[in-house]
Amino acid sequence: MSSSADLLKHLAAAETAERLAAQPARLAQLAKLLLSGGESERAVDLAHRARQLAPDDPEVERIVRLVLGRSVPNWHRTILADEARNAAYDAALRRAIGKGSRVLDIGAGSGLLAMMAARAGAASVVSCEMNPAMAGVAAEIVERNGYADRITIVGKNSRDLAVGTDLAEPVDILVSEIVTNDLLAEDVLGCLEDAVGRLTRPDAAIIPSHGAVRIALAHYGKPASPNLASVQGFDLSPMEILDGRIALAAGNRNLDLRSEPADLFAFDFASGGPFDNHRASVTLTATGGPVNGIVQWIRLRMDAEGVYENRPGPGATSCWGVMFQRLPSVLDMRPGDTLTVQGARDRTALWMWVAPGR
Repeated sequence: MSSSADLLKHLAAAETAERLAAQPARLAQLAKLLLSGGESERAVDLAHRARQLAPDDPEVERIVRLVLGRSVPNWHRTILADEARNAAYDAALRRAIGKGSRVLDIGAGSGLLAMMAARAGAASVVSCEMNPAMAGVAAEIVERNGYADRITIVGKNSRDLAVGTDLAEPVDILVSEIVTNDLLAEDVLGCLEDAVGRLTRPDAAIIPSHGAVRIALAHYGKPASPNLASVQGFDLSPMEILDGRIALAAGNRNLDLRSEPADLFAFDFASGGPFDNHRASVTLTATGGPVNGIVQWIRLRMDAEGVYENRPGPGATSCWGVMFQRLPSVLDMRPGDTLTVQGARDRTALWMWVAPGR
């Protein structure tokens, strides 16, 4: 079969489907091929079918795990180990949820936030997840933990949800965790512009209510790149155009802040937008010492009481990394010296720079 399109055509034939039902391992292998061809939804469906047909076949189990694992980004697992993040969301949901509360959870992931909401007393929770493999796992987790009577996992993008179809009525609380290292890459702004007001009551609680991208002057002790001008006698220096920001753990011991932080961009998520601040300028005041880059991180205000921030520092931990962007040269800055950082963004990314000559 020459392509995933051809594969889908053959799978639609009743004779082929019947033959494959008798060969679960082959069905699982076809799921893997479909995934390679970009047909993730159909691949996940076939993988689950193969597993149902041969629940005790170890080869089928390994292929199915391969398909499902490749279709789900690894951060779905790593965020679950962030106890500070989990606690911040749990506390905010407990403060917001009252008797009869209806909740919408955008980005179900494992179903953790939806189950937190149900445990806090929500009458009903609709949790949407557009990754088909993750949506299937979330539904299984919800059932296993005894919340299937109040939580519904919907395998859709939030933009495709509708009141009267997926939601009985506009919700009282909207909770989401669709942010990334630079806050924007999962289209949190677009999702909230669409959902707030269309899927929520006018007085709905939005968790988190605000988000910000924070920056500071910094010195990173290991920013050196290999000398690409001479690799085995070849000049590979054009590779330097690919040198972007470096993702670091929040507690990286080689990273030191050299200024107080400032918000480069800040967003009132609860307003539902529009989020029009596409350019920004921030002047940072040095505390002294060599500066070889700008570090950025995120801050989420859950509500009036709770905040989650992955500010870098000794001992800091977070499921989100901090982003370090090197300056063209090392600056020896005295206390009180200033540096102005320019920033711009679109819907899903941001970039920043320092004007030549500081």
